[in-house]
Amino acid sequence: MIKFISIDPGKYKCGLVLAGISEKKVFKAIILKSELLENYVRNLNAVEDISKIIIGNGTTSREIREKLNFFEKEIIIFEEKNTTFRAKARYFELFPISPLMLLIPKELFILNKNLDAISALIILEDYCKMKFTLNQNIDFKTWLK
Repeated sequence: MIKFISIDPGKYKCGLVLAGISEKKVFKAIILKSELLENYVRNLNAVEDISKIIIGNGTTSREIREKLNFFEKEIIIFEEKNTTFRAKARYFELFPISPLMLLIPKELFILNKNLDAISALIILEDYCKMKFTLNQNIDFKTWLK
């Protein structure tokens, strides 16, 4: 199984997804403090056969790339323009709300701080030119502090 990691880098926090490419499935989605990213990826790489890491080209992408130099396979810096904006719409594709809840403004359901993992998913989807589904009931707002 070919697995990729996608990262939406940030100065203080990063979104990360682990996905199976041939299955088009997301297996892990997390938001973590930027300072924890290197160890998290190192540990994940020890238990998963990761083929490639895709990093969004935004804030701190160069620094993140340098921290991940231990990764011996391909690391790609990829365009991430408008991913945070697009993540709001993608959130409701992944987690549709019930018809009764449509009366409440969608903005009340999500906050920008929780969209980093979905932004990482969009980076991966743009890179692979395909949509991914969730392997299980993943909470894209999960924080690792």
